[in-house]
Amino acid sequence: MSIRVVFFDMGGTIETYGWTPELRLLETADIQQRLAEAGIILDLTDKQLYEIISAGLEAYHQVSLQTMEELSPTRVWNEYIFAGSPVDQEKLAPVAEALMIFIENHWFRRTMRPEVPGVLEAIRQMGLKIGVISNVNSLGQVPANLDQYGIRHYFNPIVLSSEYGRRKPDPAIFHYAARLANAPTSDCLYVGDRVARDIVGARRAGFKLAVQIKNNFDHGEADEGAEPDAVITNMNDLLEILNAEALDSRPSGSPAVPPDDMIRAFLFDAGDILYHRPYGQRNFQAFLSELGVADKEIPEAVKKIYRDQAFIGSISQSRYRQAILGLYGITEPQLVDRGSQAMDKDENGVQFIKGVPETLKSLKAMGYKLGIVTDTANPVHVKLSWFERGGFGNVWDSIISSHEIGVEKPDPRIYAAALQQLGLSAHQAVFVGHSQEELDGAGALGMKTIAFNYEKFTRADYYIERFEDLLKVTTLSPEDKPM
Repeated sequence: MSIRVVFFDMGGTIETYGWTPELRLLETADIQQRLAEAGIILDLTDKQLYEIISAGLEAYHQVSLQTMEELSPTRVWNEYIFAGSPVDQEKLAPVAEALMIFIENHWFRRTMRPEVPGVLEAIRQMGLKIGVISNVNSLGQVPANLDQYGIRHYFNPIVLSSEYGRRKPDPAIFHYAARLANAPTSDCLYVGDRVARDIVGARRAGFKLAVQIKNNFDHGEADEGAEPDAVITNMNDLLEILNAEALDSRPSGSPAVPPDDMIRAFLFDAGDILYHRPYGQRNFQAFLSELGVADKEIPEAVKKIYRDQAFIGSISQSRYRQAILGLYGITEPQLVDRGSQAMDKDENGVQFIKGVPETLKSLKAMGYKLGIVTDTANPVHVKLSWFERGGFGNVWDSIISSHEIGVEKPDPRIYAAALQQLGLSAHQAVFVGHSQEELDGAGALGMKTIAFNYEKFTRADYYIERFEDLLKVTTLSPEDKPM
């Protein structure tokens, strides 16, 4: 079977739910009591508090639809629910998570679909992994409900937007889940009730199948954007889809399994391989010139300290930019914001190298797995947004970012992470890069290497001058050296 992992949405999928204003108003008395126990005494009736919470959650919901960012419960309570209210933030912070779990459980009536345990056991018997990808503001609600239903042991990984920081339909959270499950995105199936979140997100991430299960709850929102591979009303119908997929993926002729030495995947560095920045740091330099500090000499070794910390996720990209601005003596908050915006504009000023979109799509159509191994301070969702802009966001089976896994090239662990997710050995993959260091790192692990946009005297197994020459890689030999 080509499907290796079945991921489920939680609310509306594993469980159904609903609510009424009367239910929420009744439960608000308990919220009032919990706040009082935390030392937060509000001069509000239960109805007034209900209206404040409802308006705040709706405001946050609308913002999250646009940004796809999941804020912490503390920030949601402070910045949306009690925005402008004289609530002591230090008293609110310790109880914010528990208050959000209470709302997620008590402002809704949740019921597990009765057929779910049997379906999960059947999927486990098929030898498939099972996971969850859920939009939820708290860290505790989904695990607690899975425990309550007696089915938590089936799920690994359990991926929550509250933990990852991005919400469906952002494809980054789907990629993150696939990496944790050690499976290419193209070997994953996703089941969810919402087209706009679940089906669209799985499609953007390159999941093989996206299945919608009907849920009668009316969200009052448009639910469109993609066509599901199948629409079901009962989770038992999913087993028919998986059985049909198993039959369809059975080989009809020889060889049943590709030879072990066959190249199965292309792994790519990102910058100067898929895209470049023709204008460099133009906006940042203009900003520095405006402040009269453009000529200030900052040792590259000092900048590299902060860059490496950002690349391995020790500091955020925001903290990295603040640190670089600080080296120029820029610390005033408004100027830091302007400088960060200039750096962001430069960072996003990518142009795709000629032939990249067409070649990647052709390689994908030929059956190759495609992956990225990148040293970057940019979160995965940022790079994916660039690739989507170029029309090839959904071709990636694996995206391994130094920022997420904490190591940079040429550390063998970053290449091994990609190979592990793809389920391949080193000699079944080739790495396309431009710097000697990263090419040597891949070669040391046993991968063939292809140099592109390389400097003179760069050593690699193969060399290409145009990106589309990758389509002829099987005709190249190590003797194809640059002049």
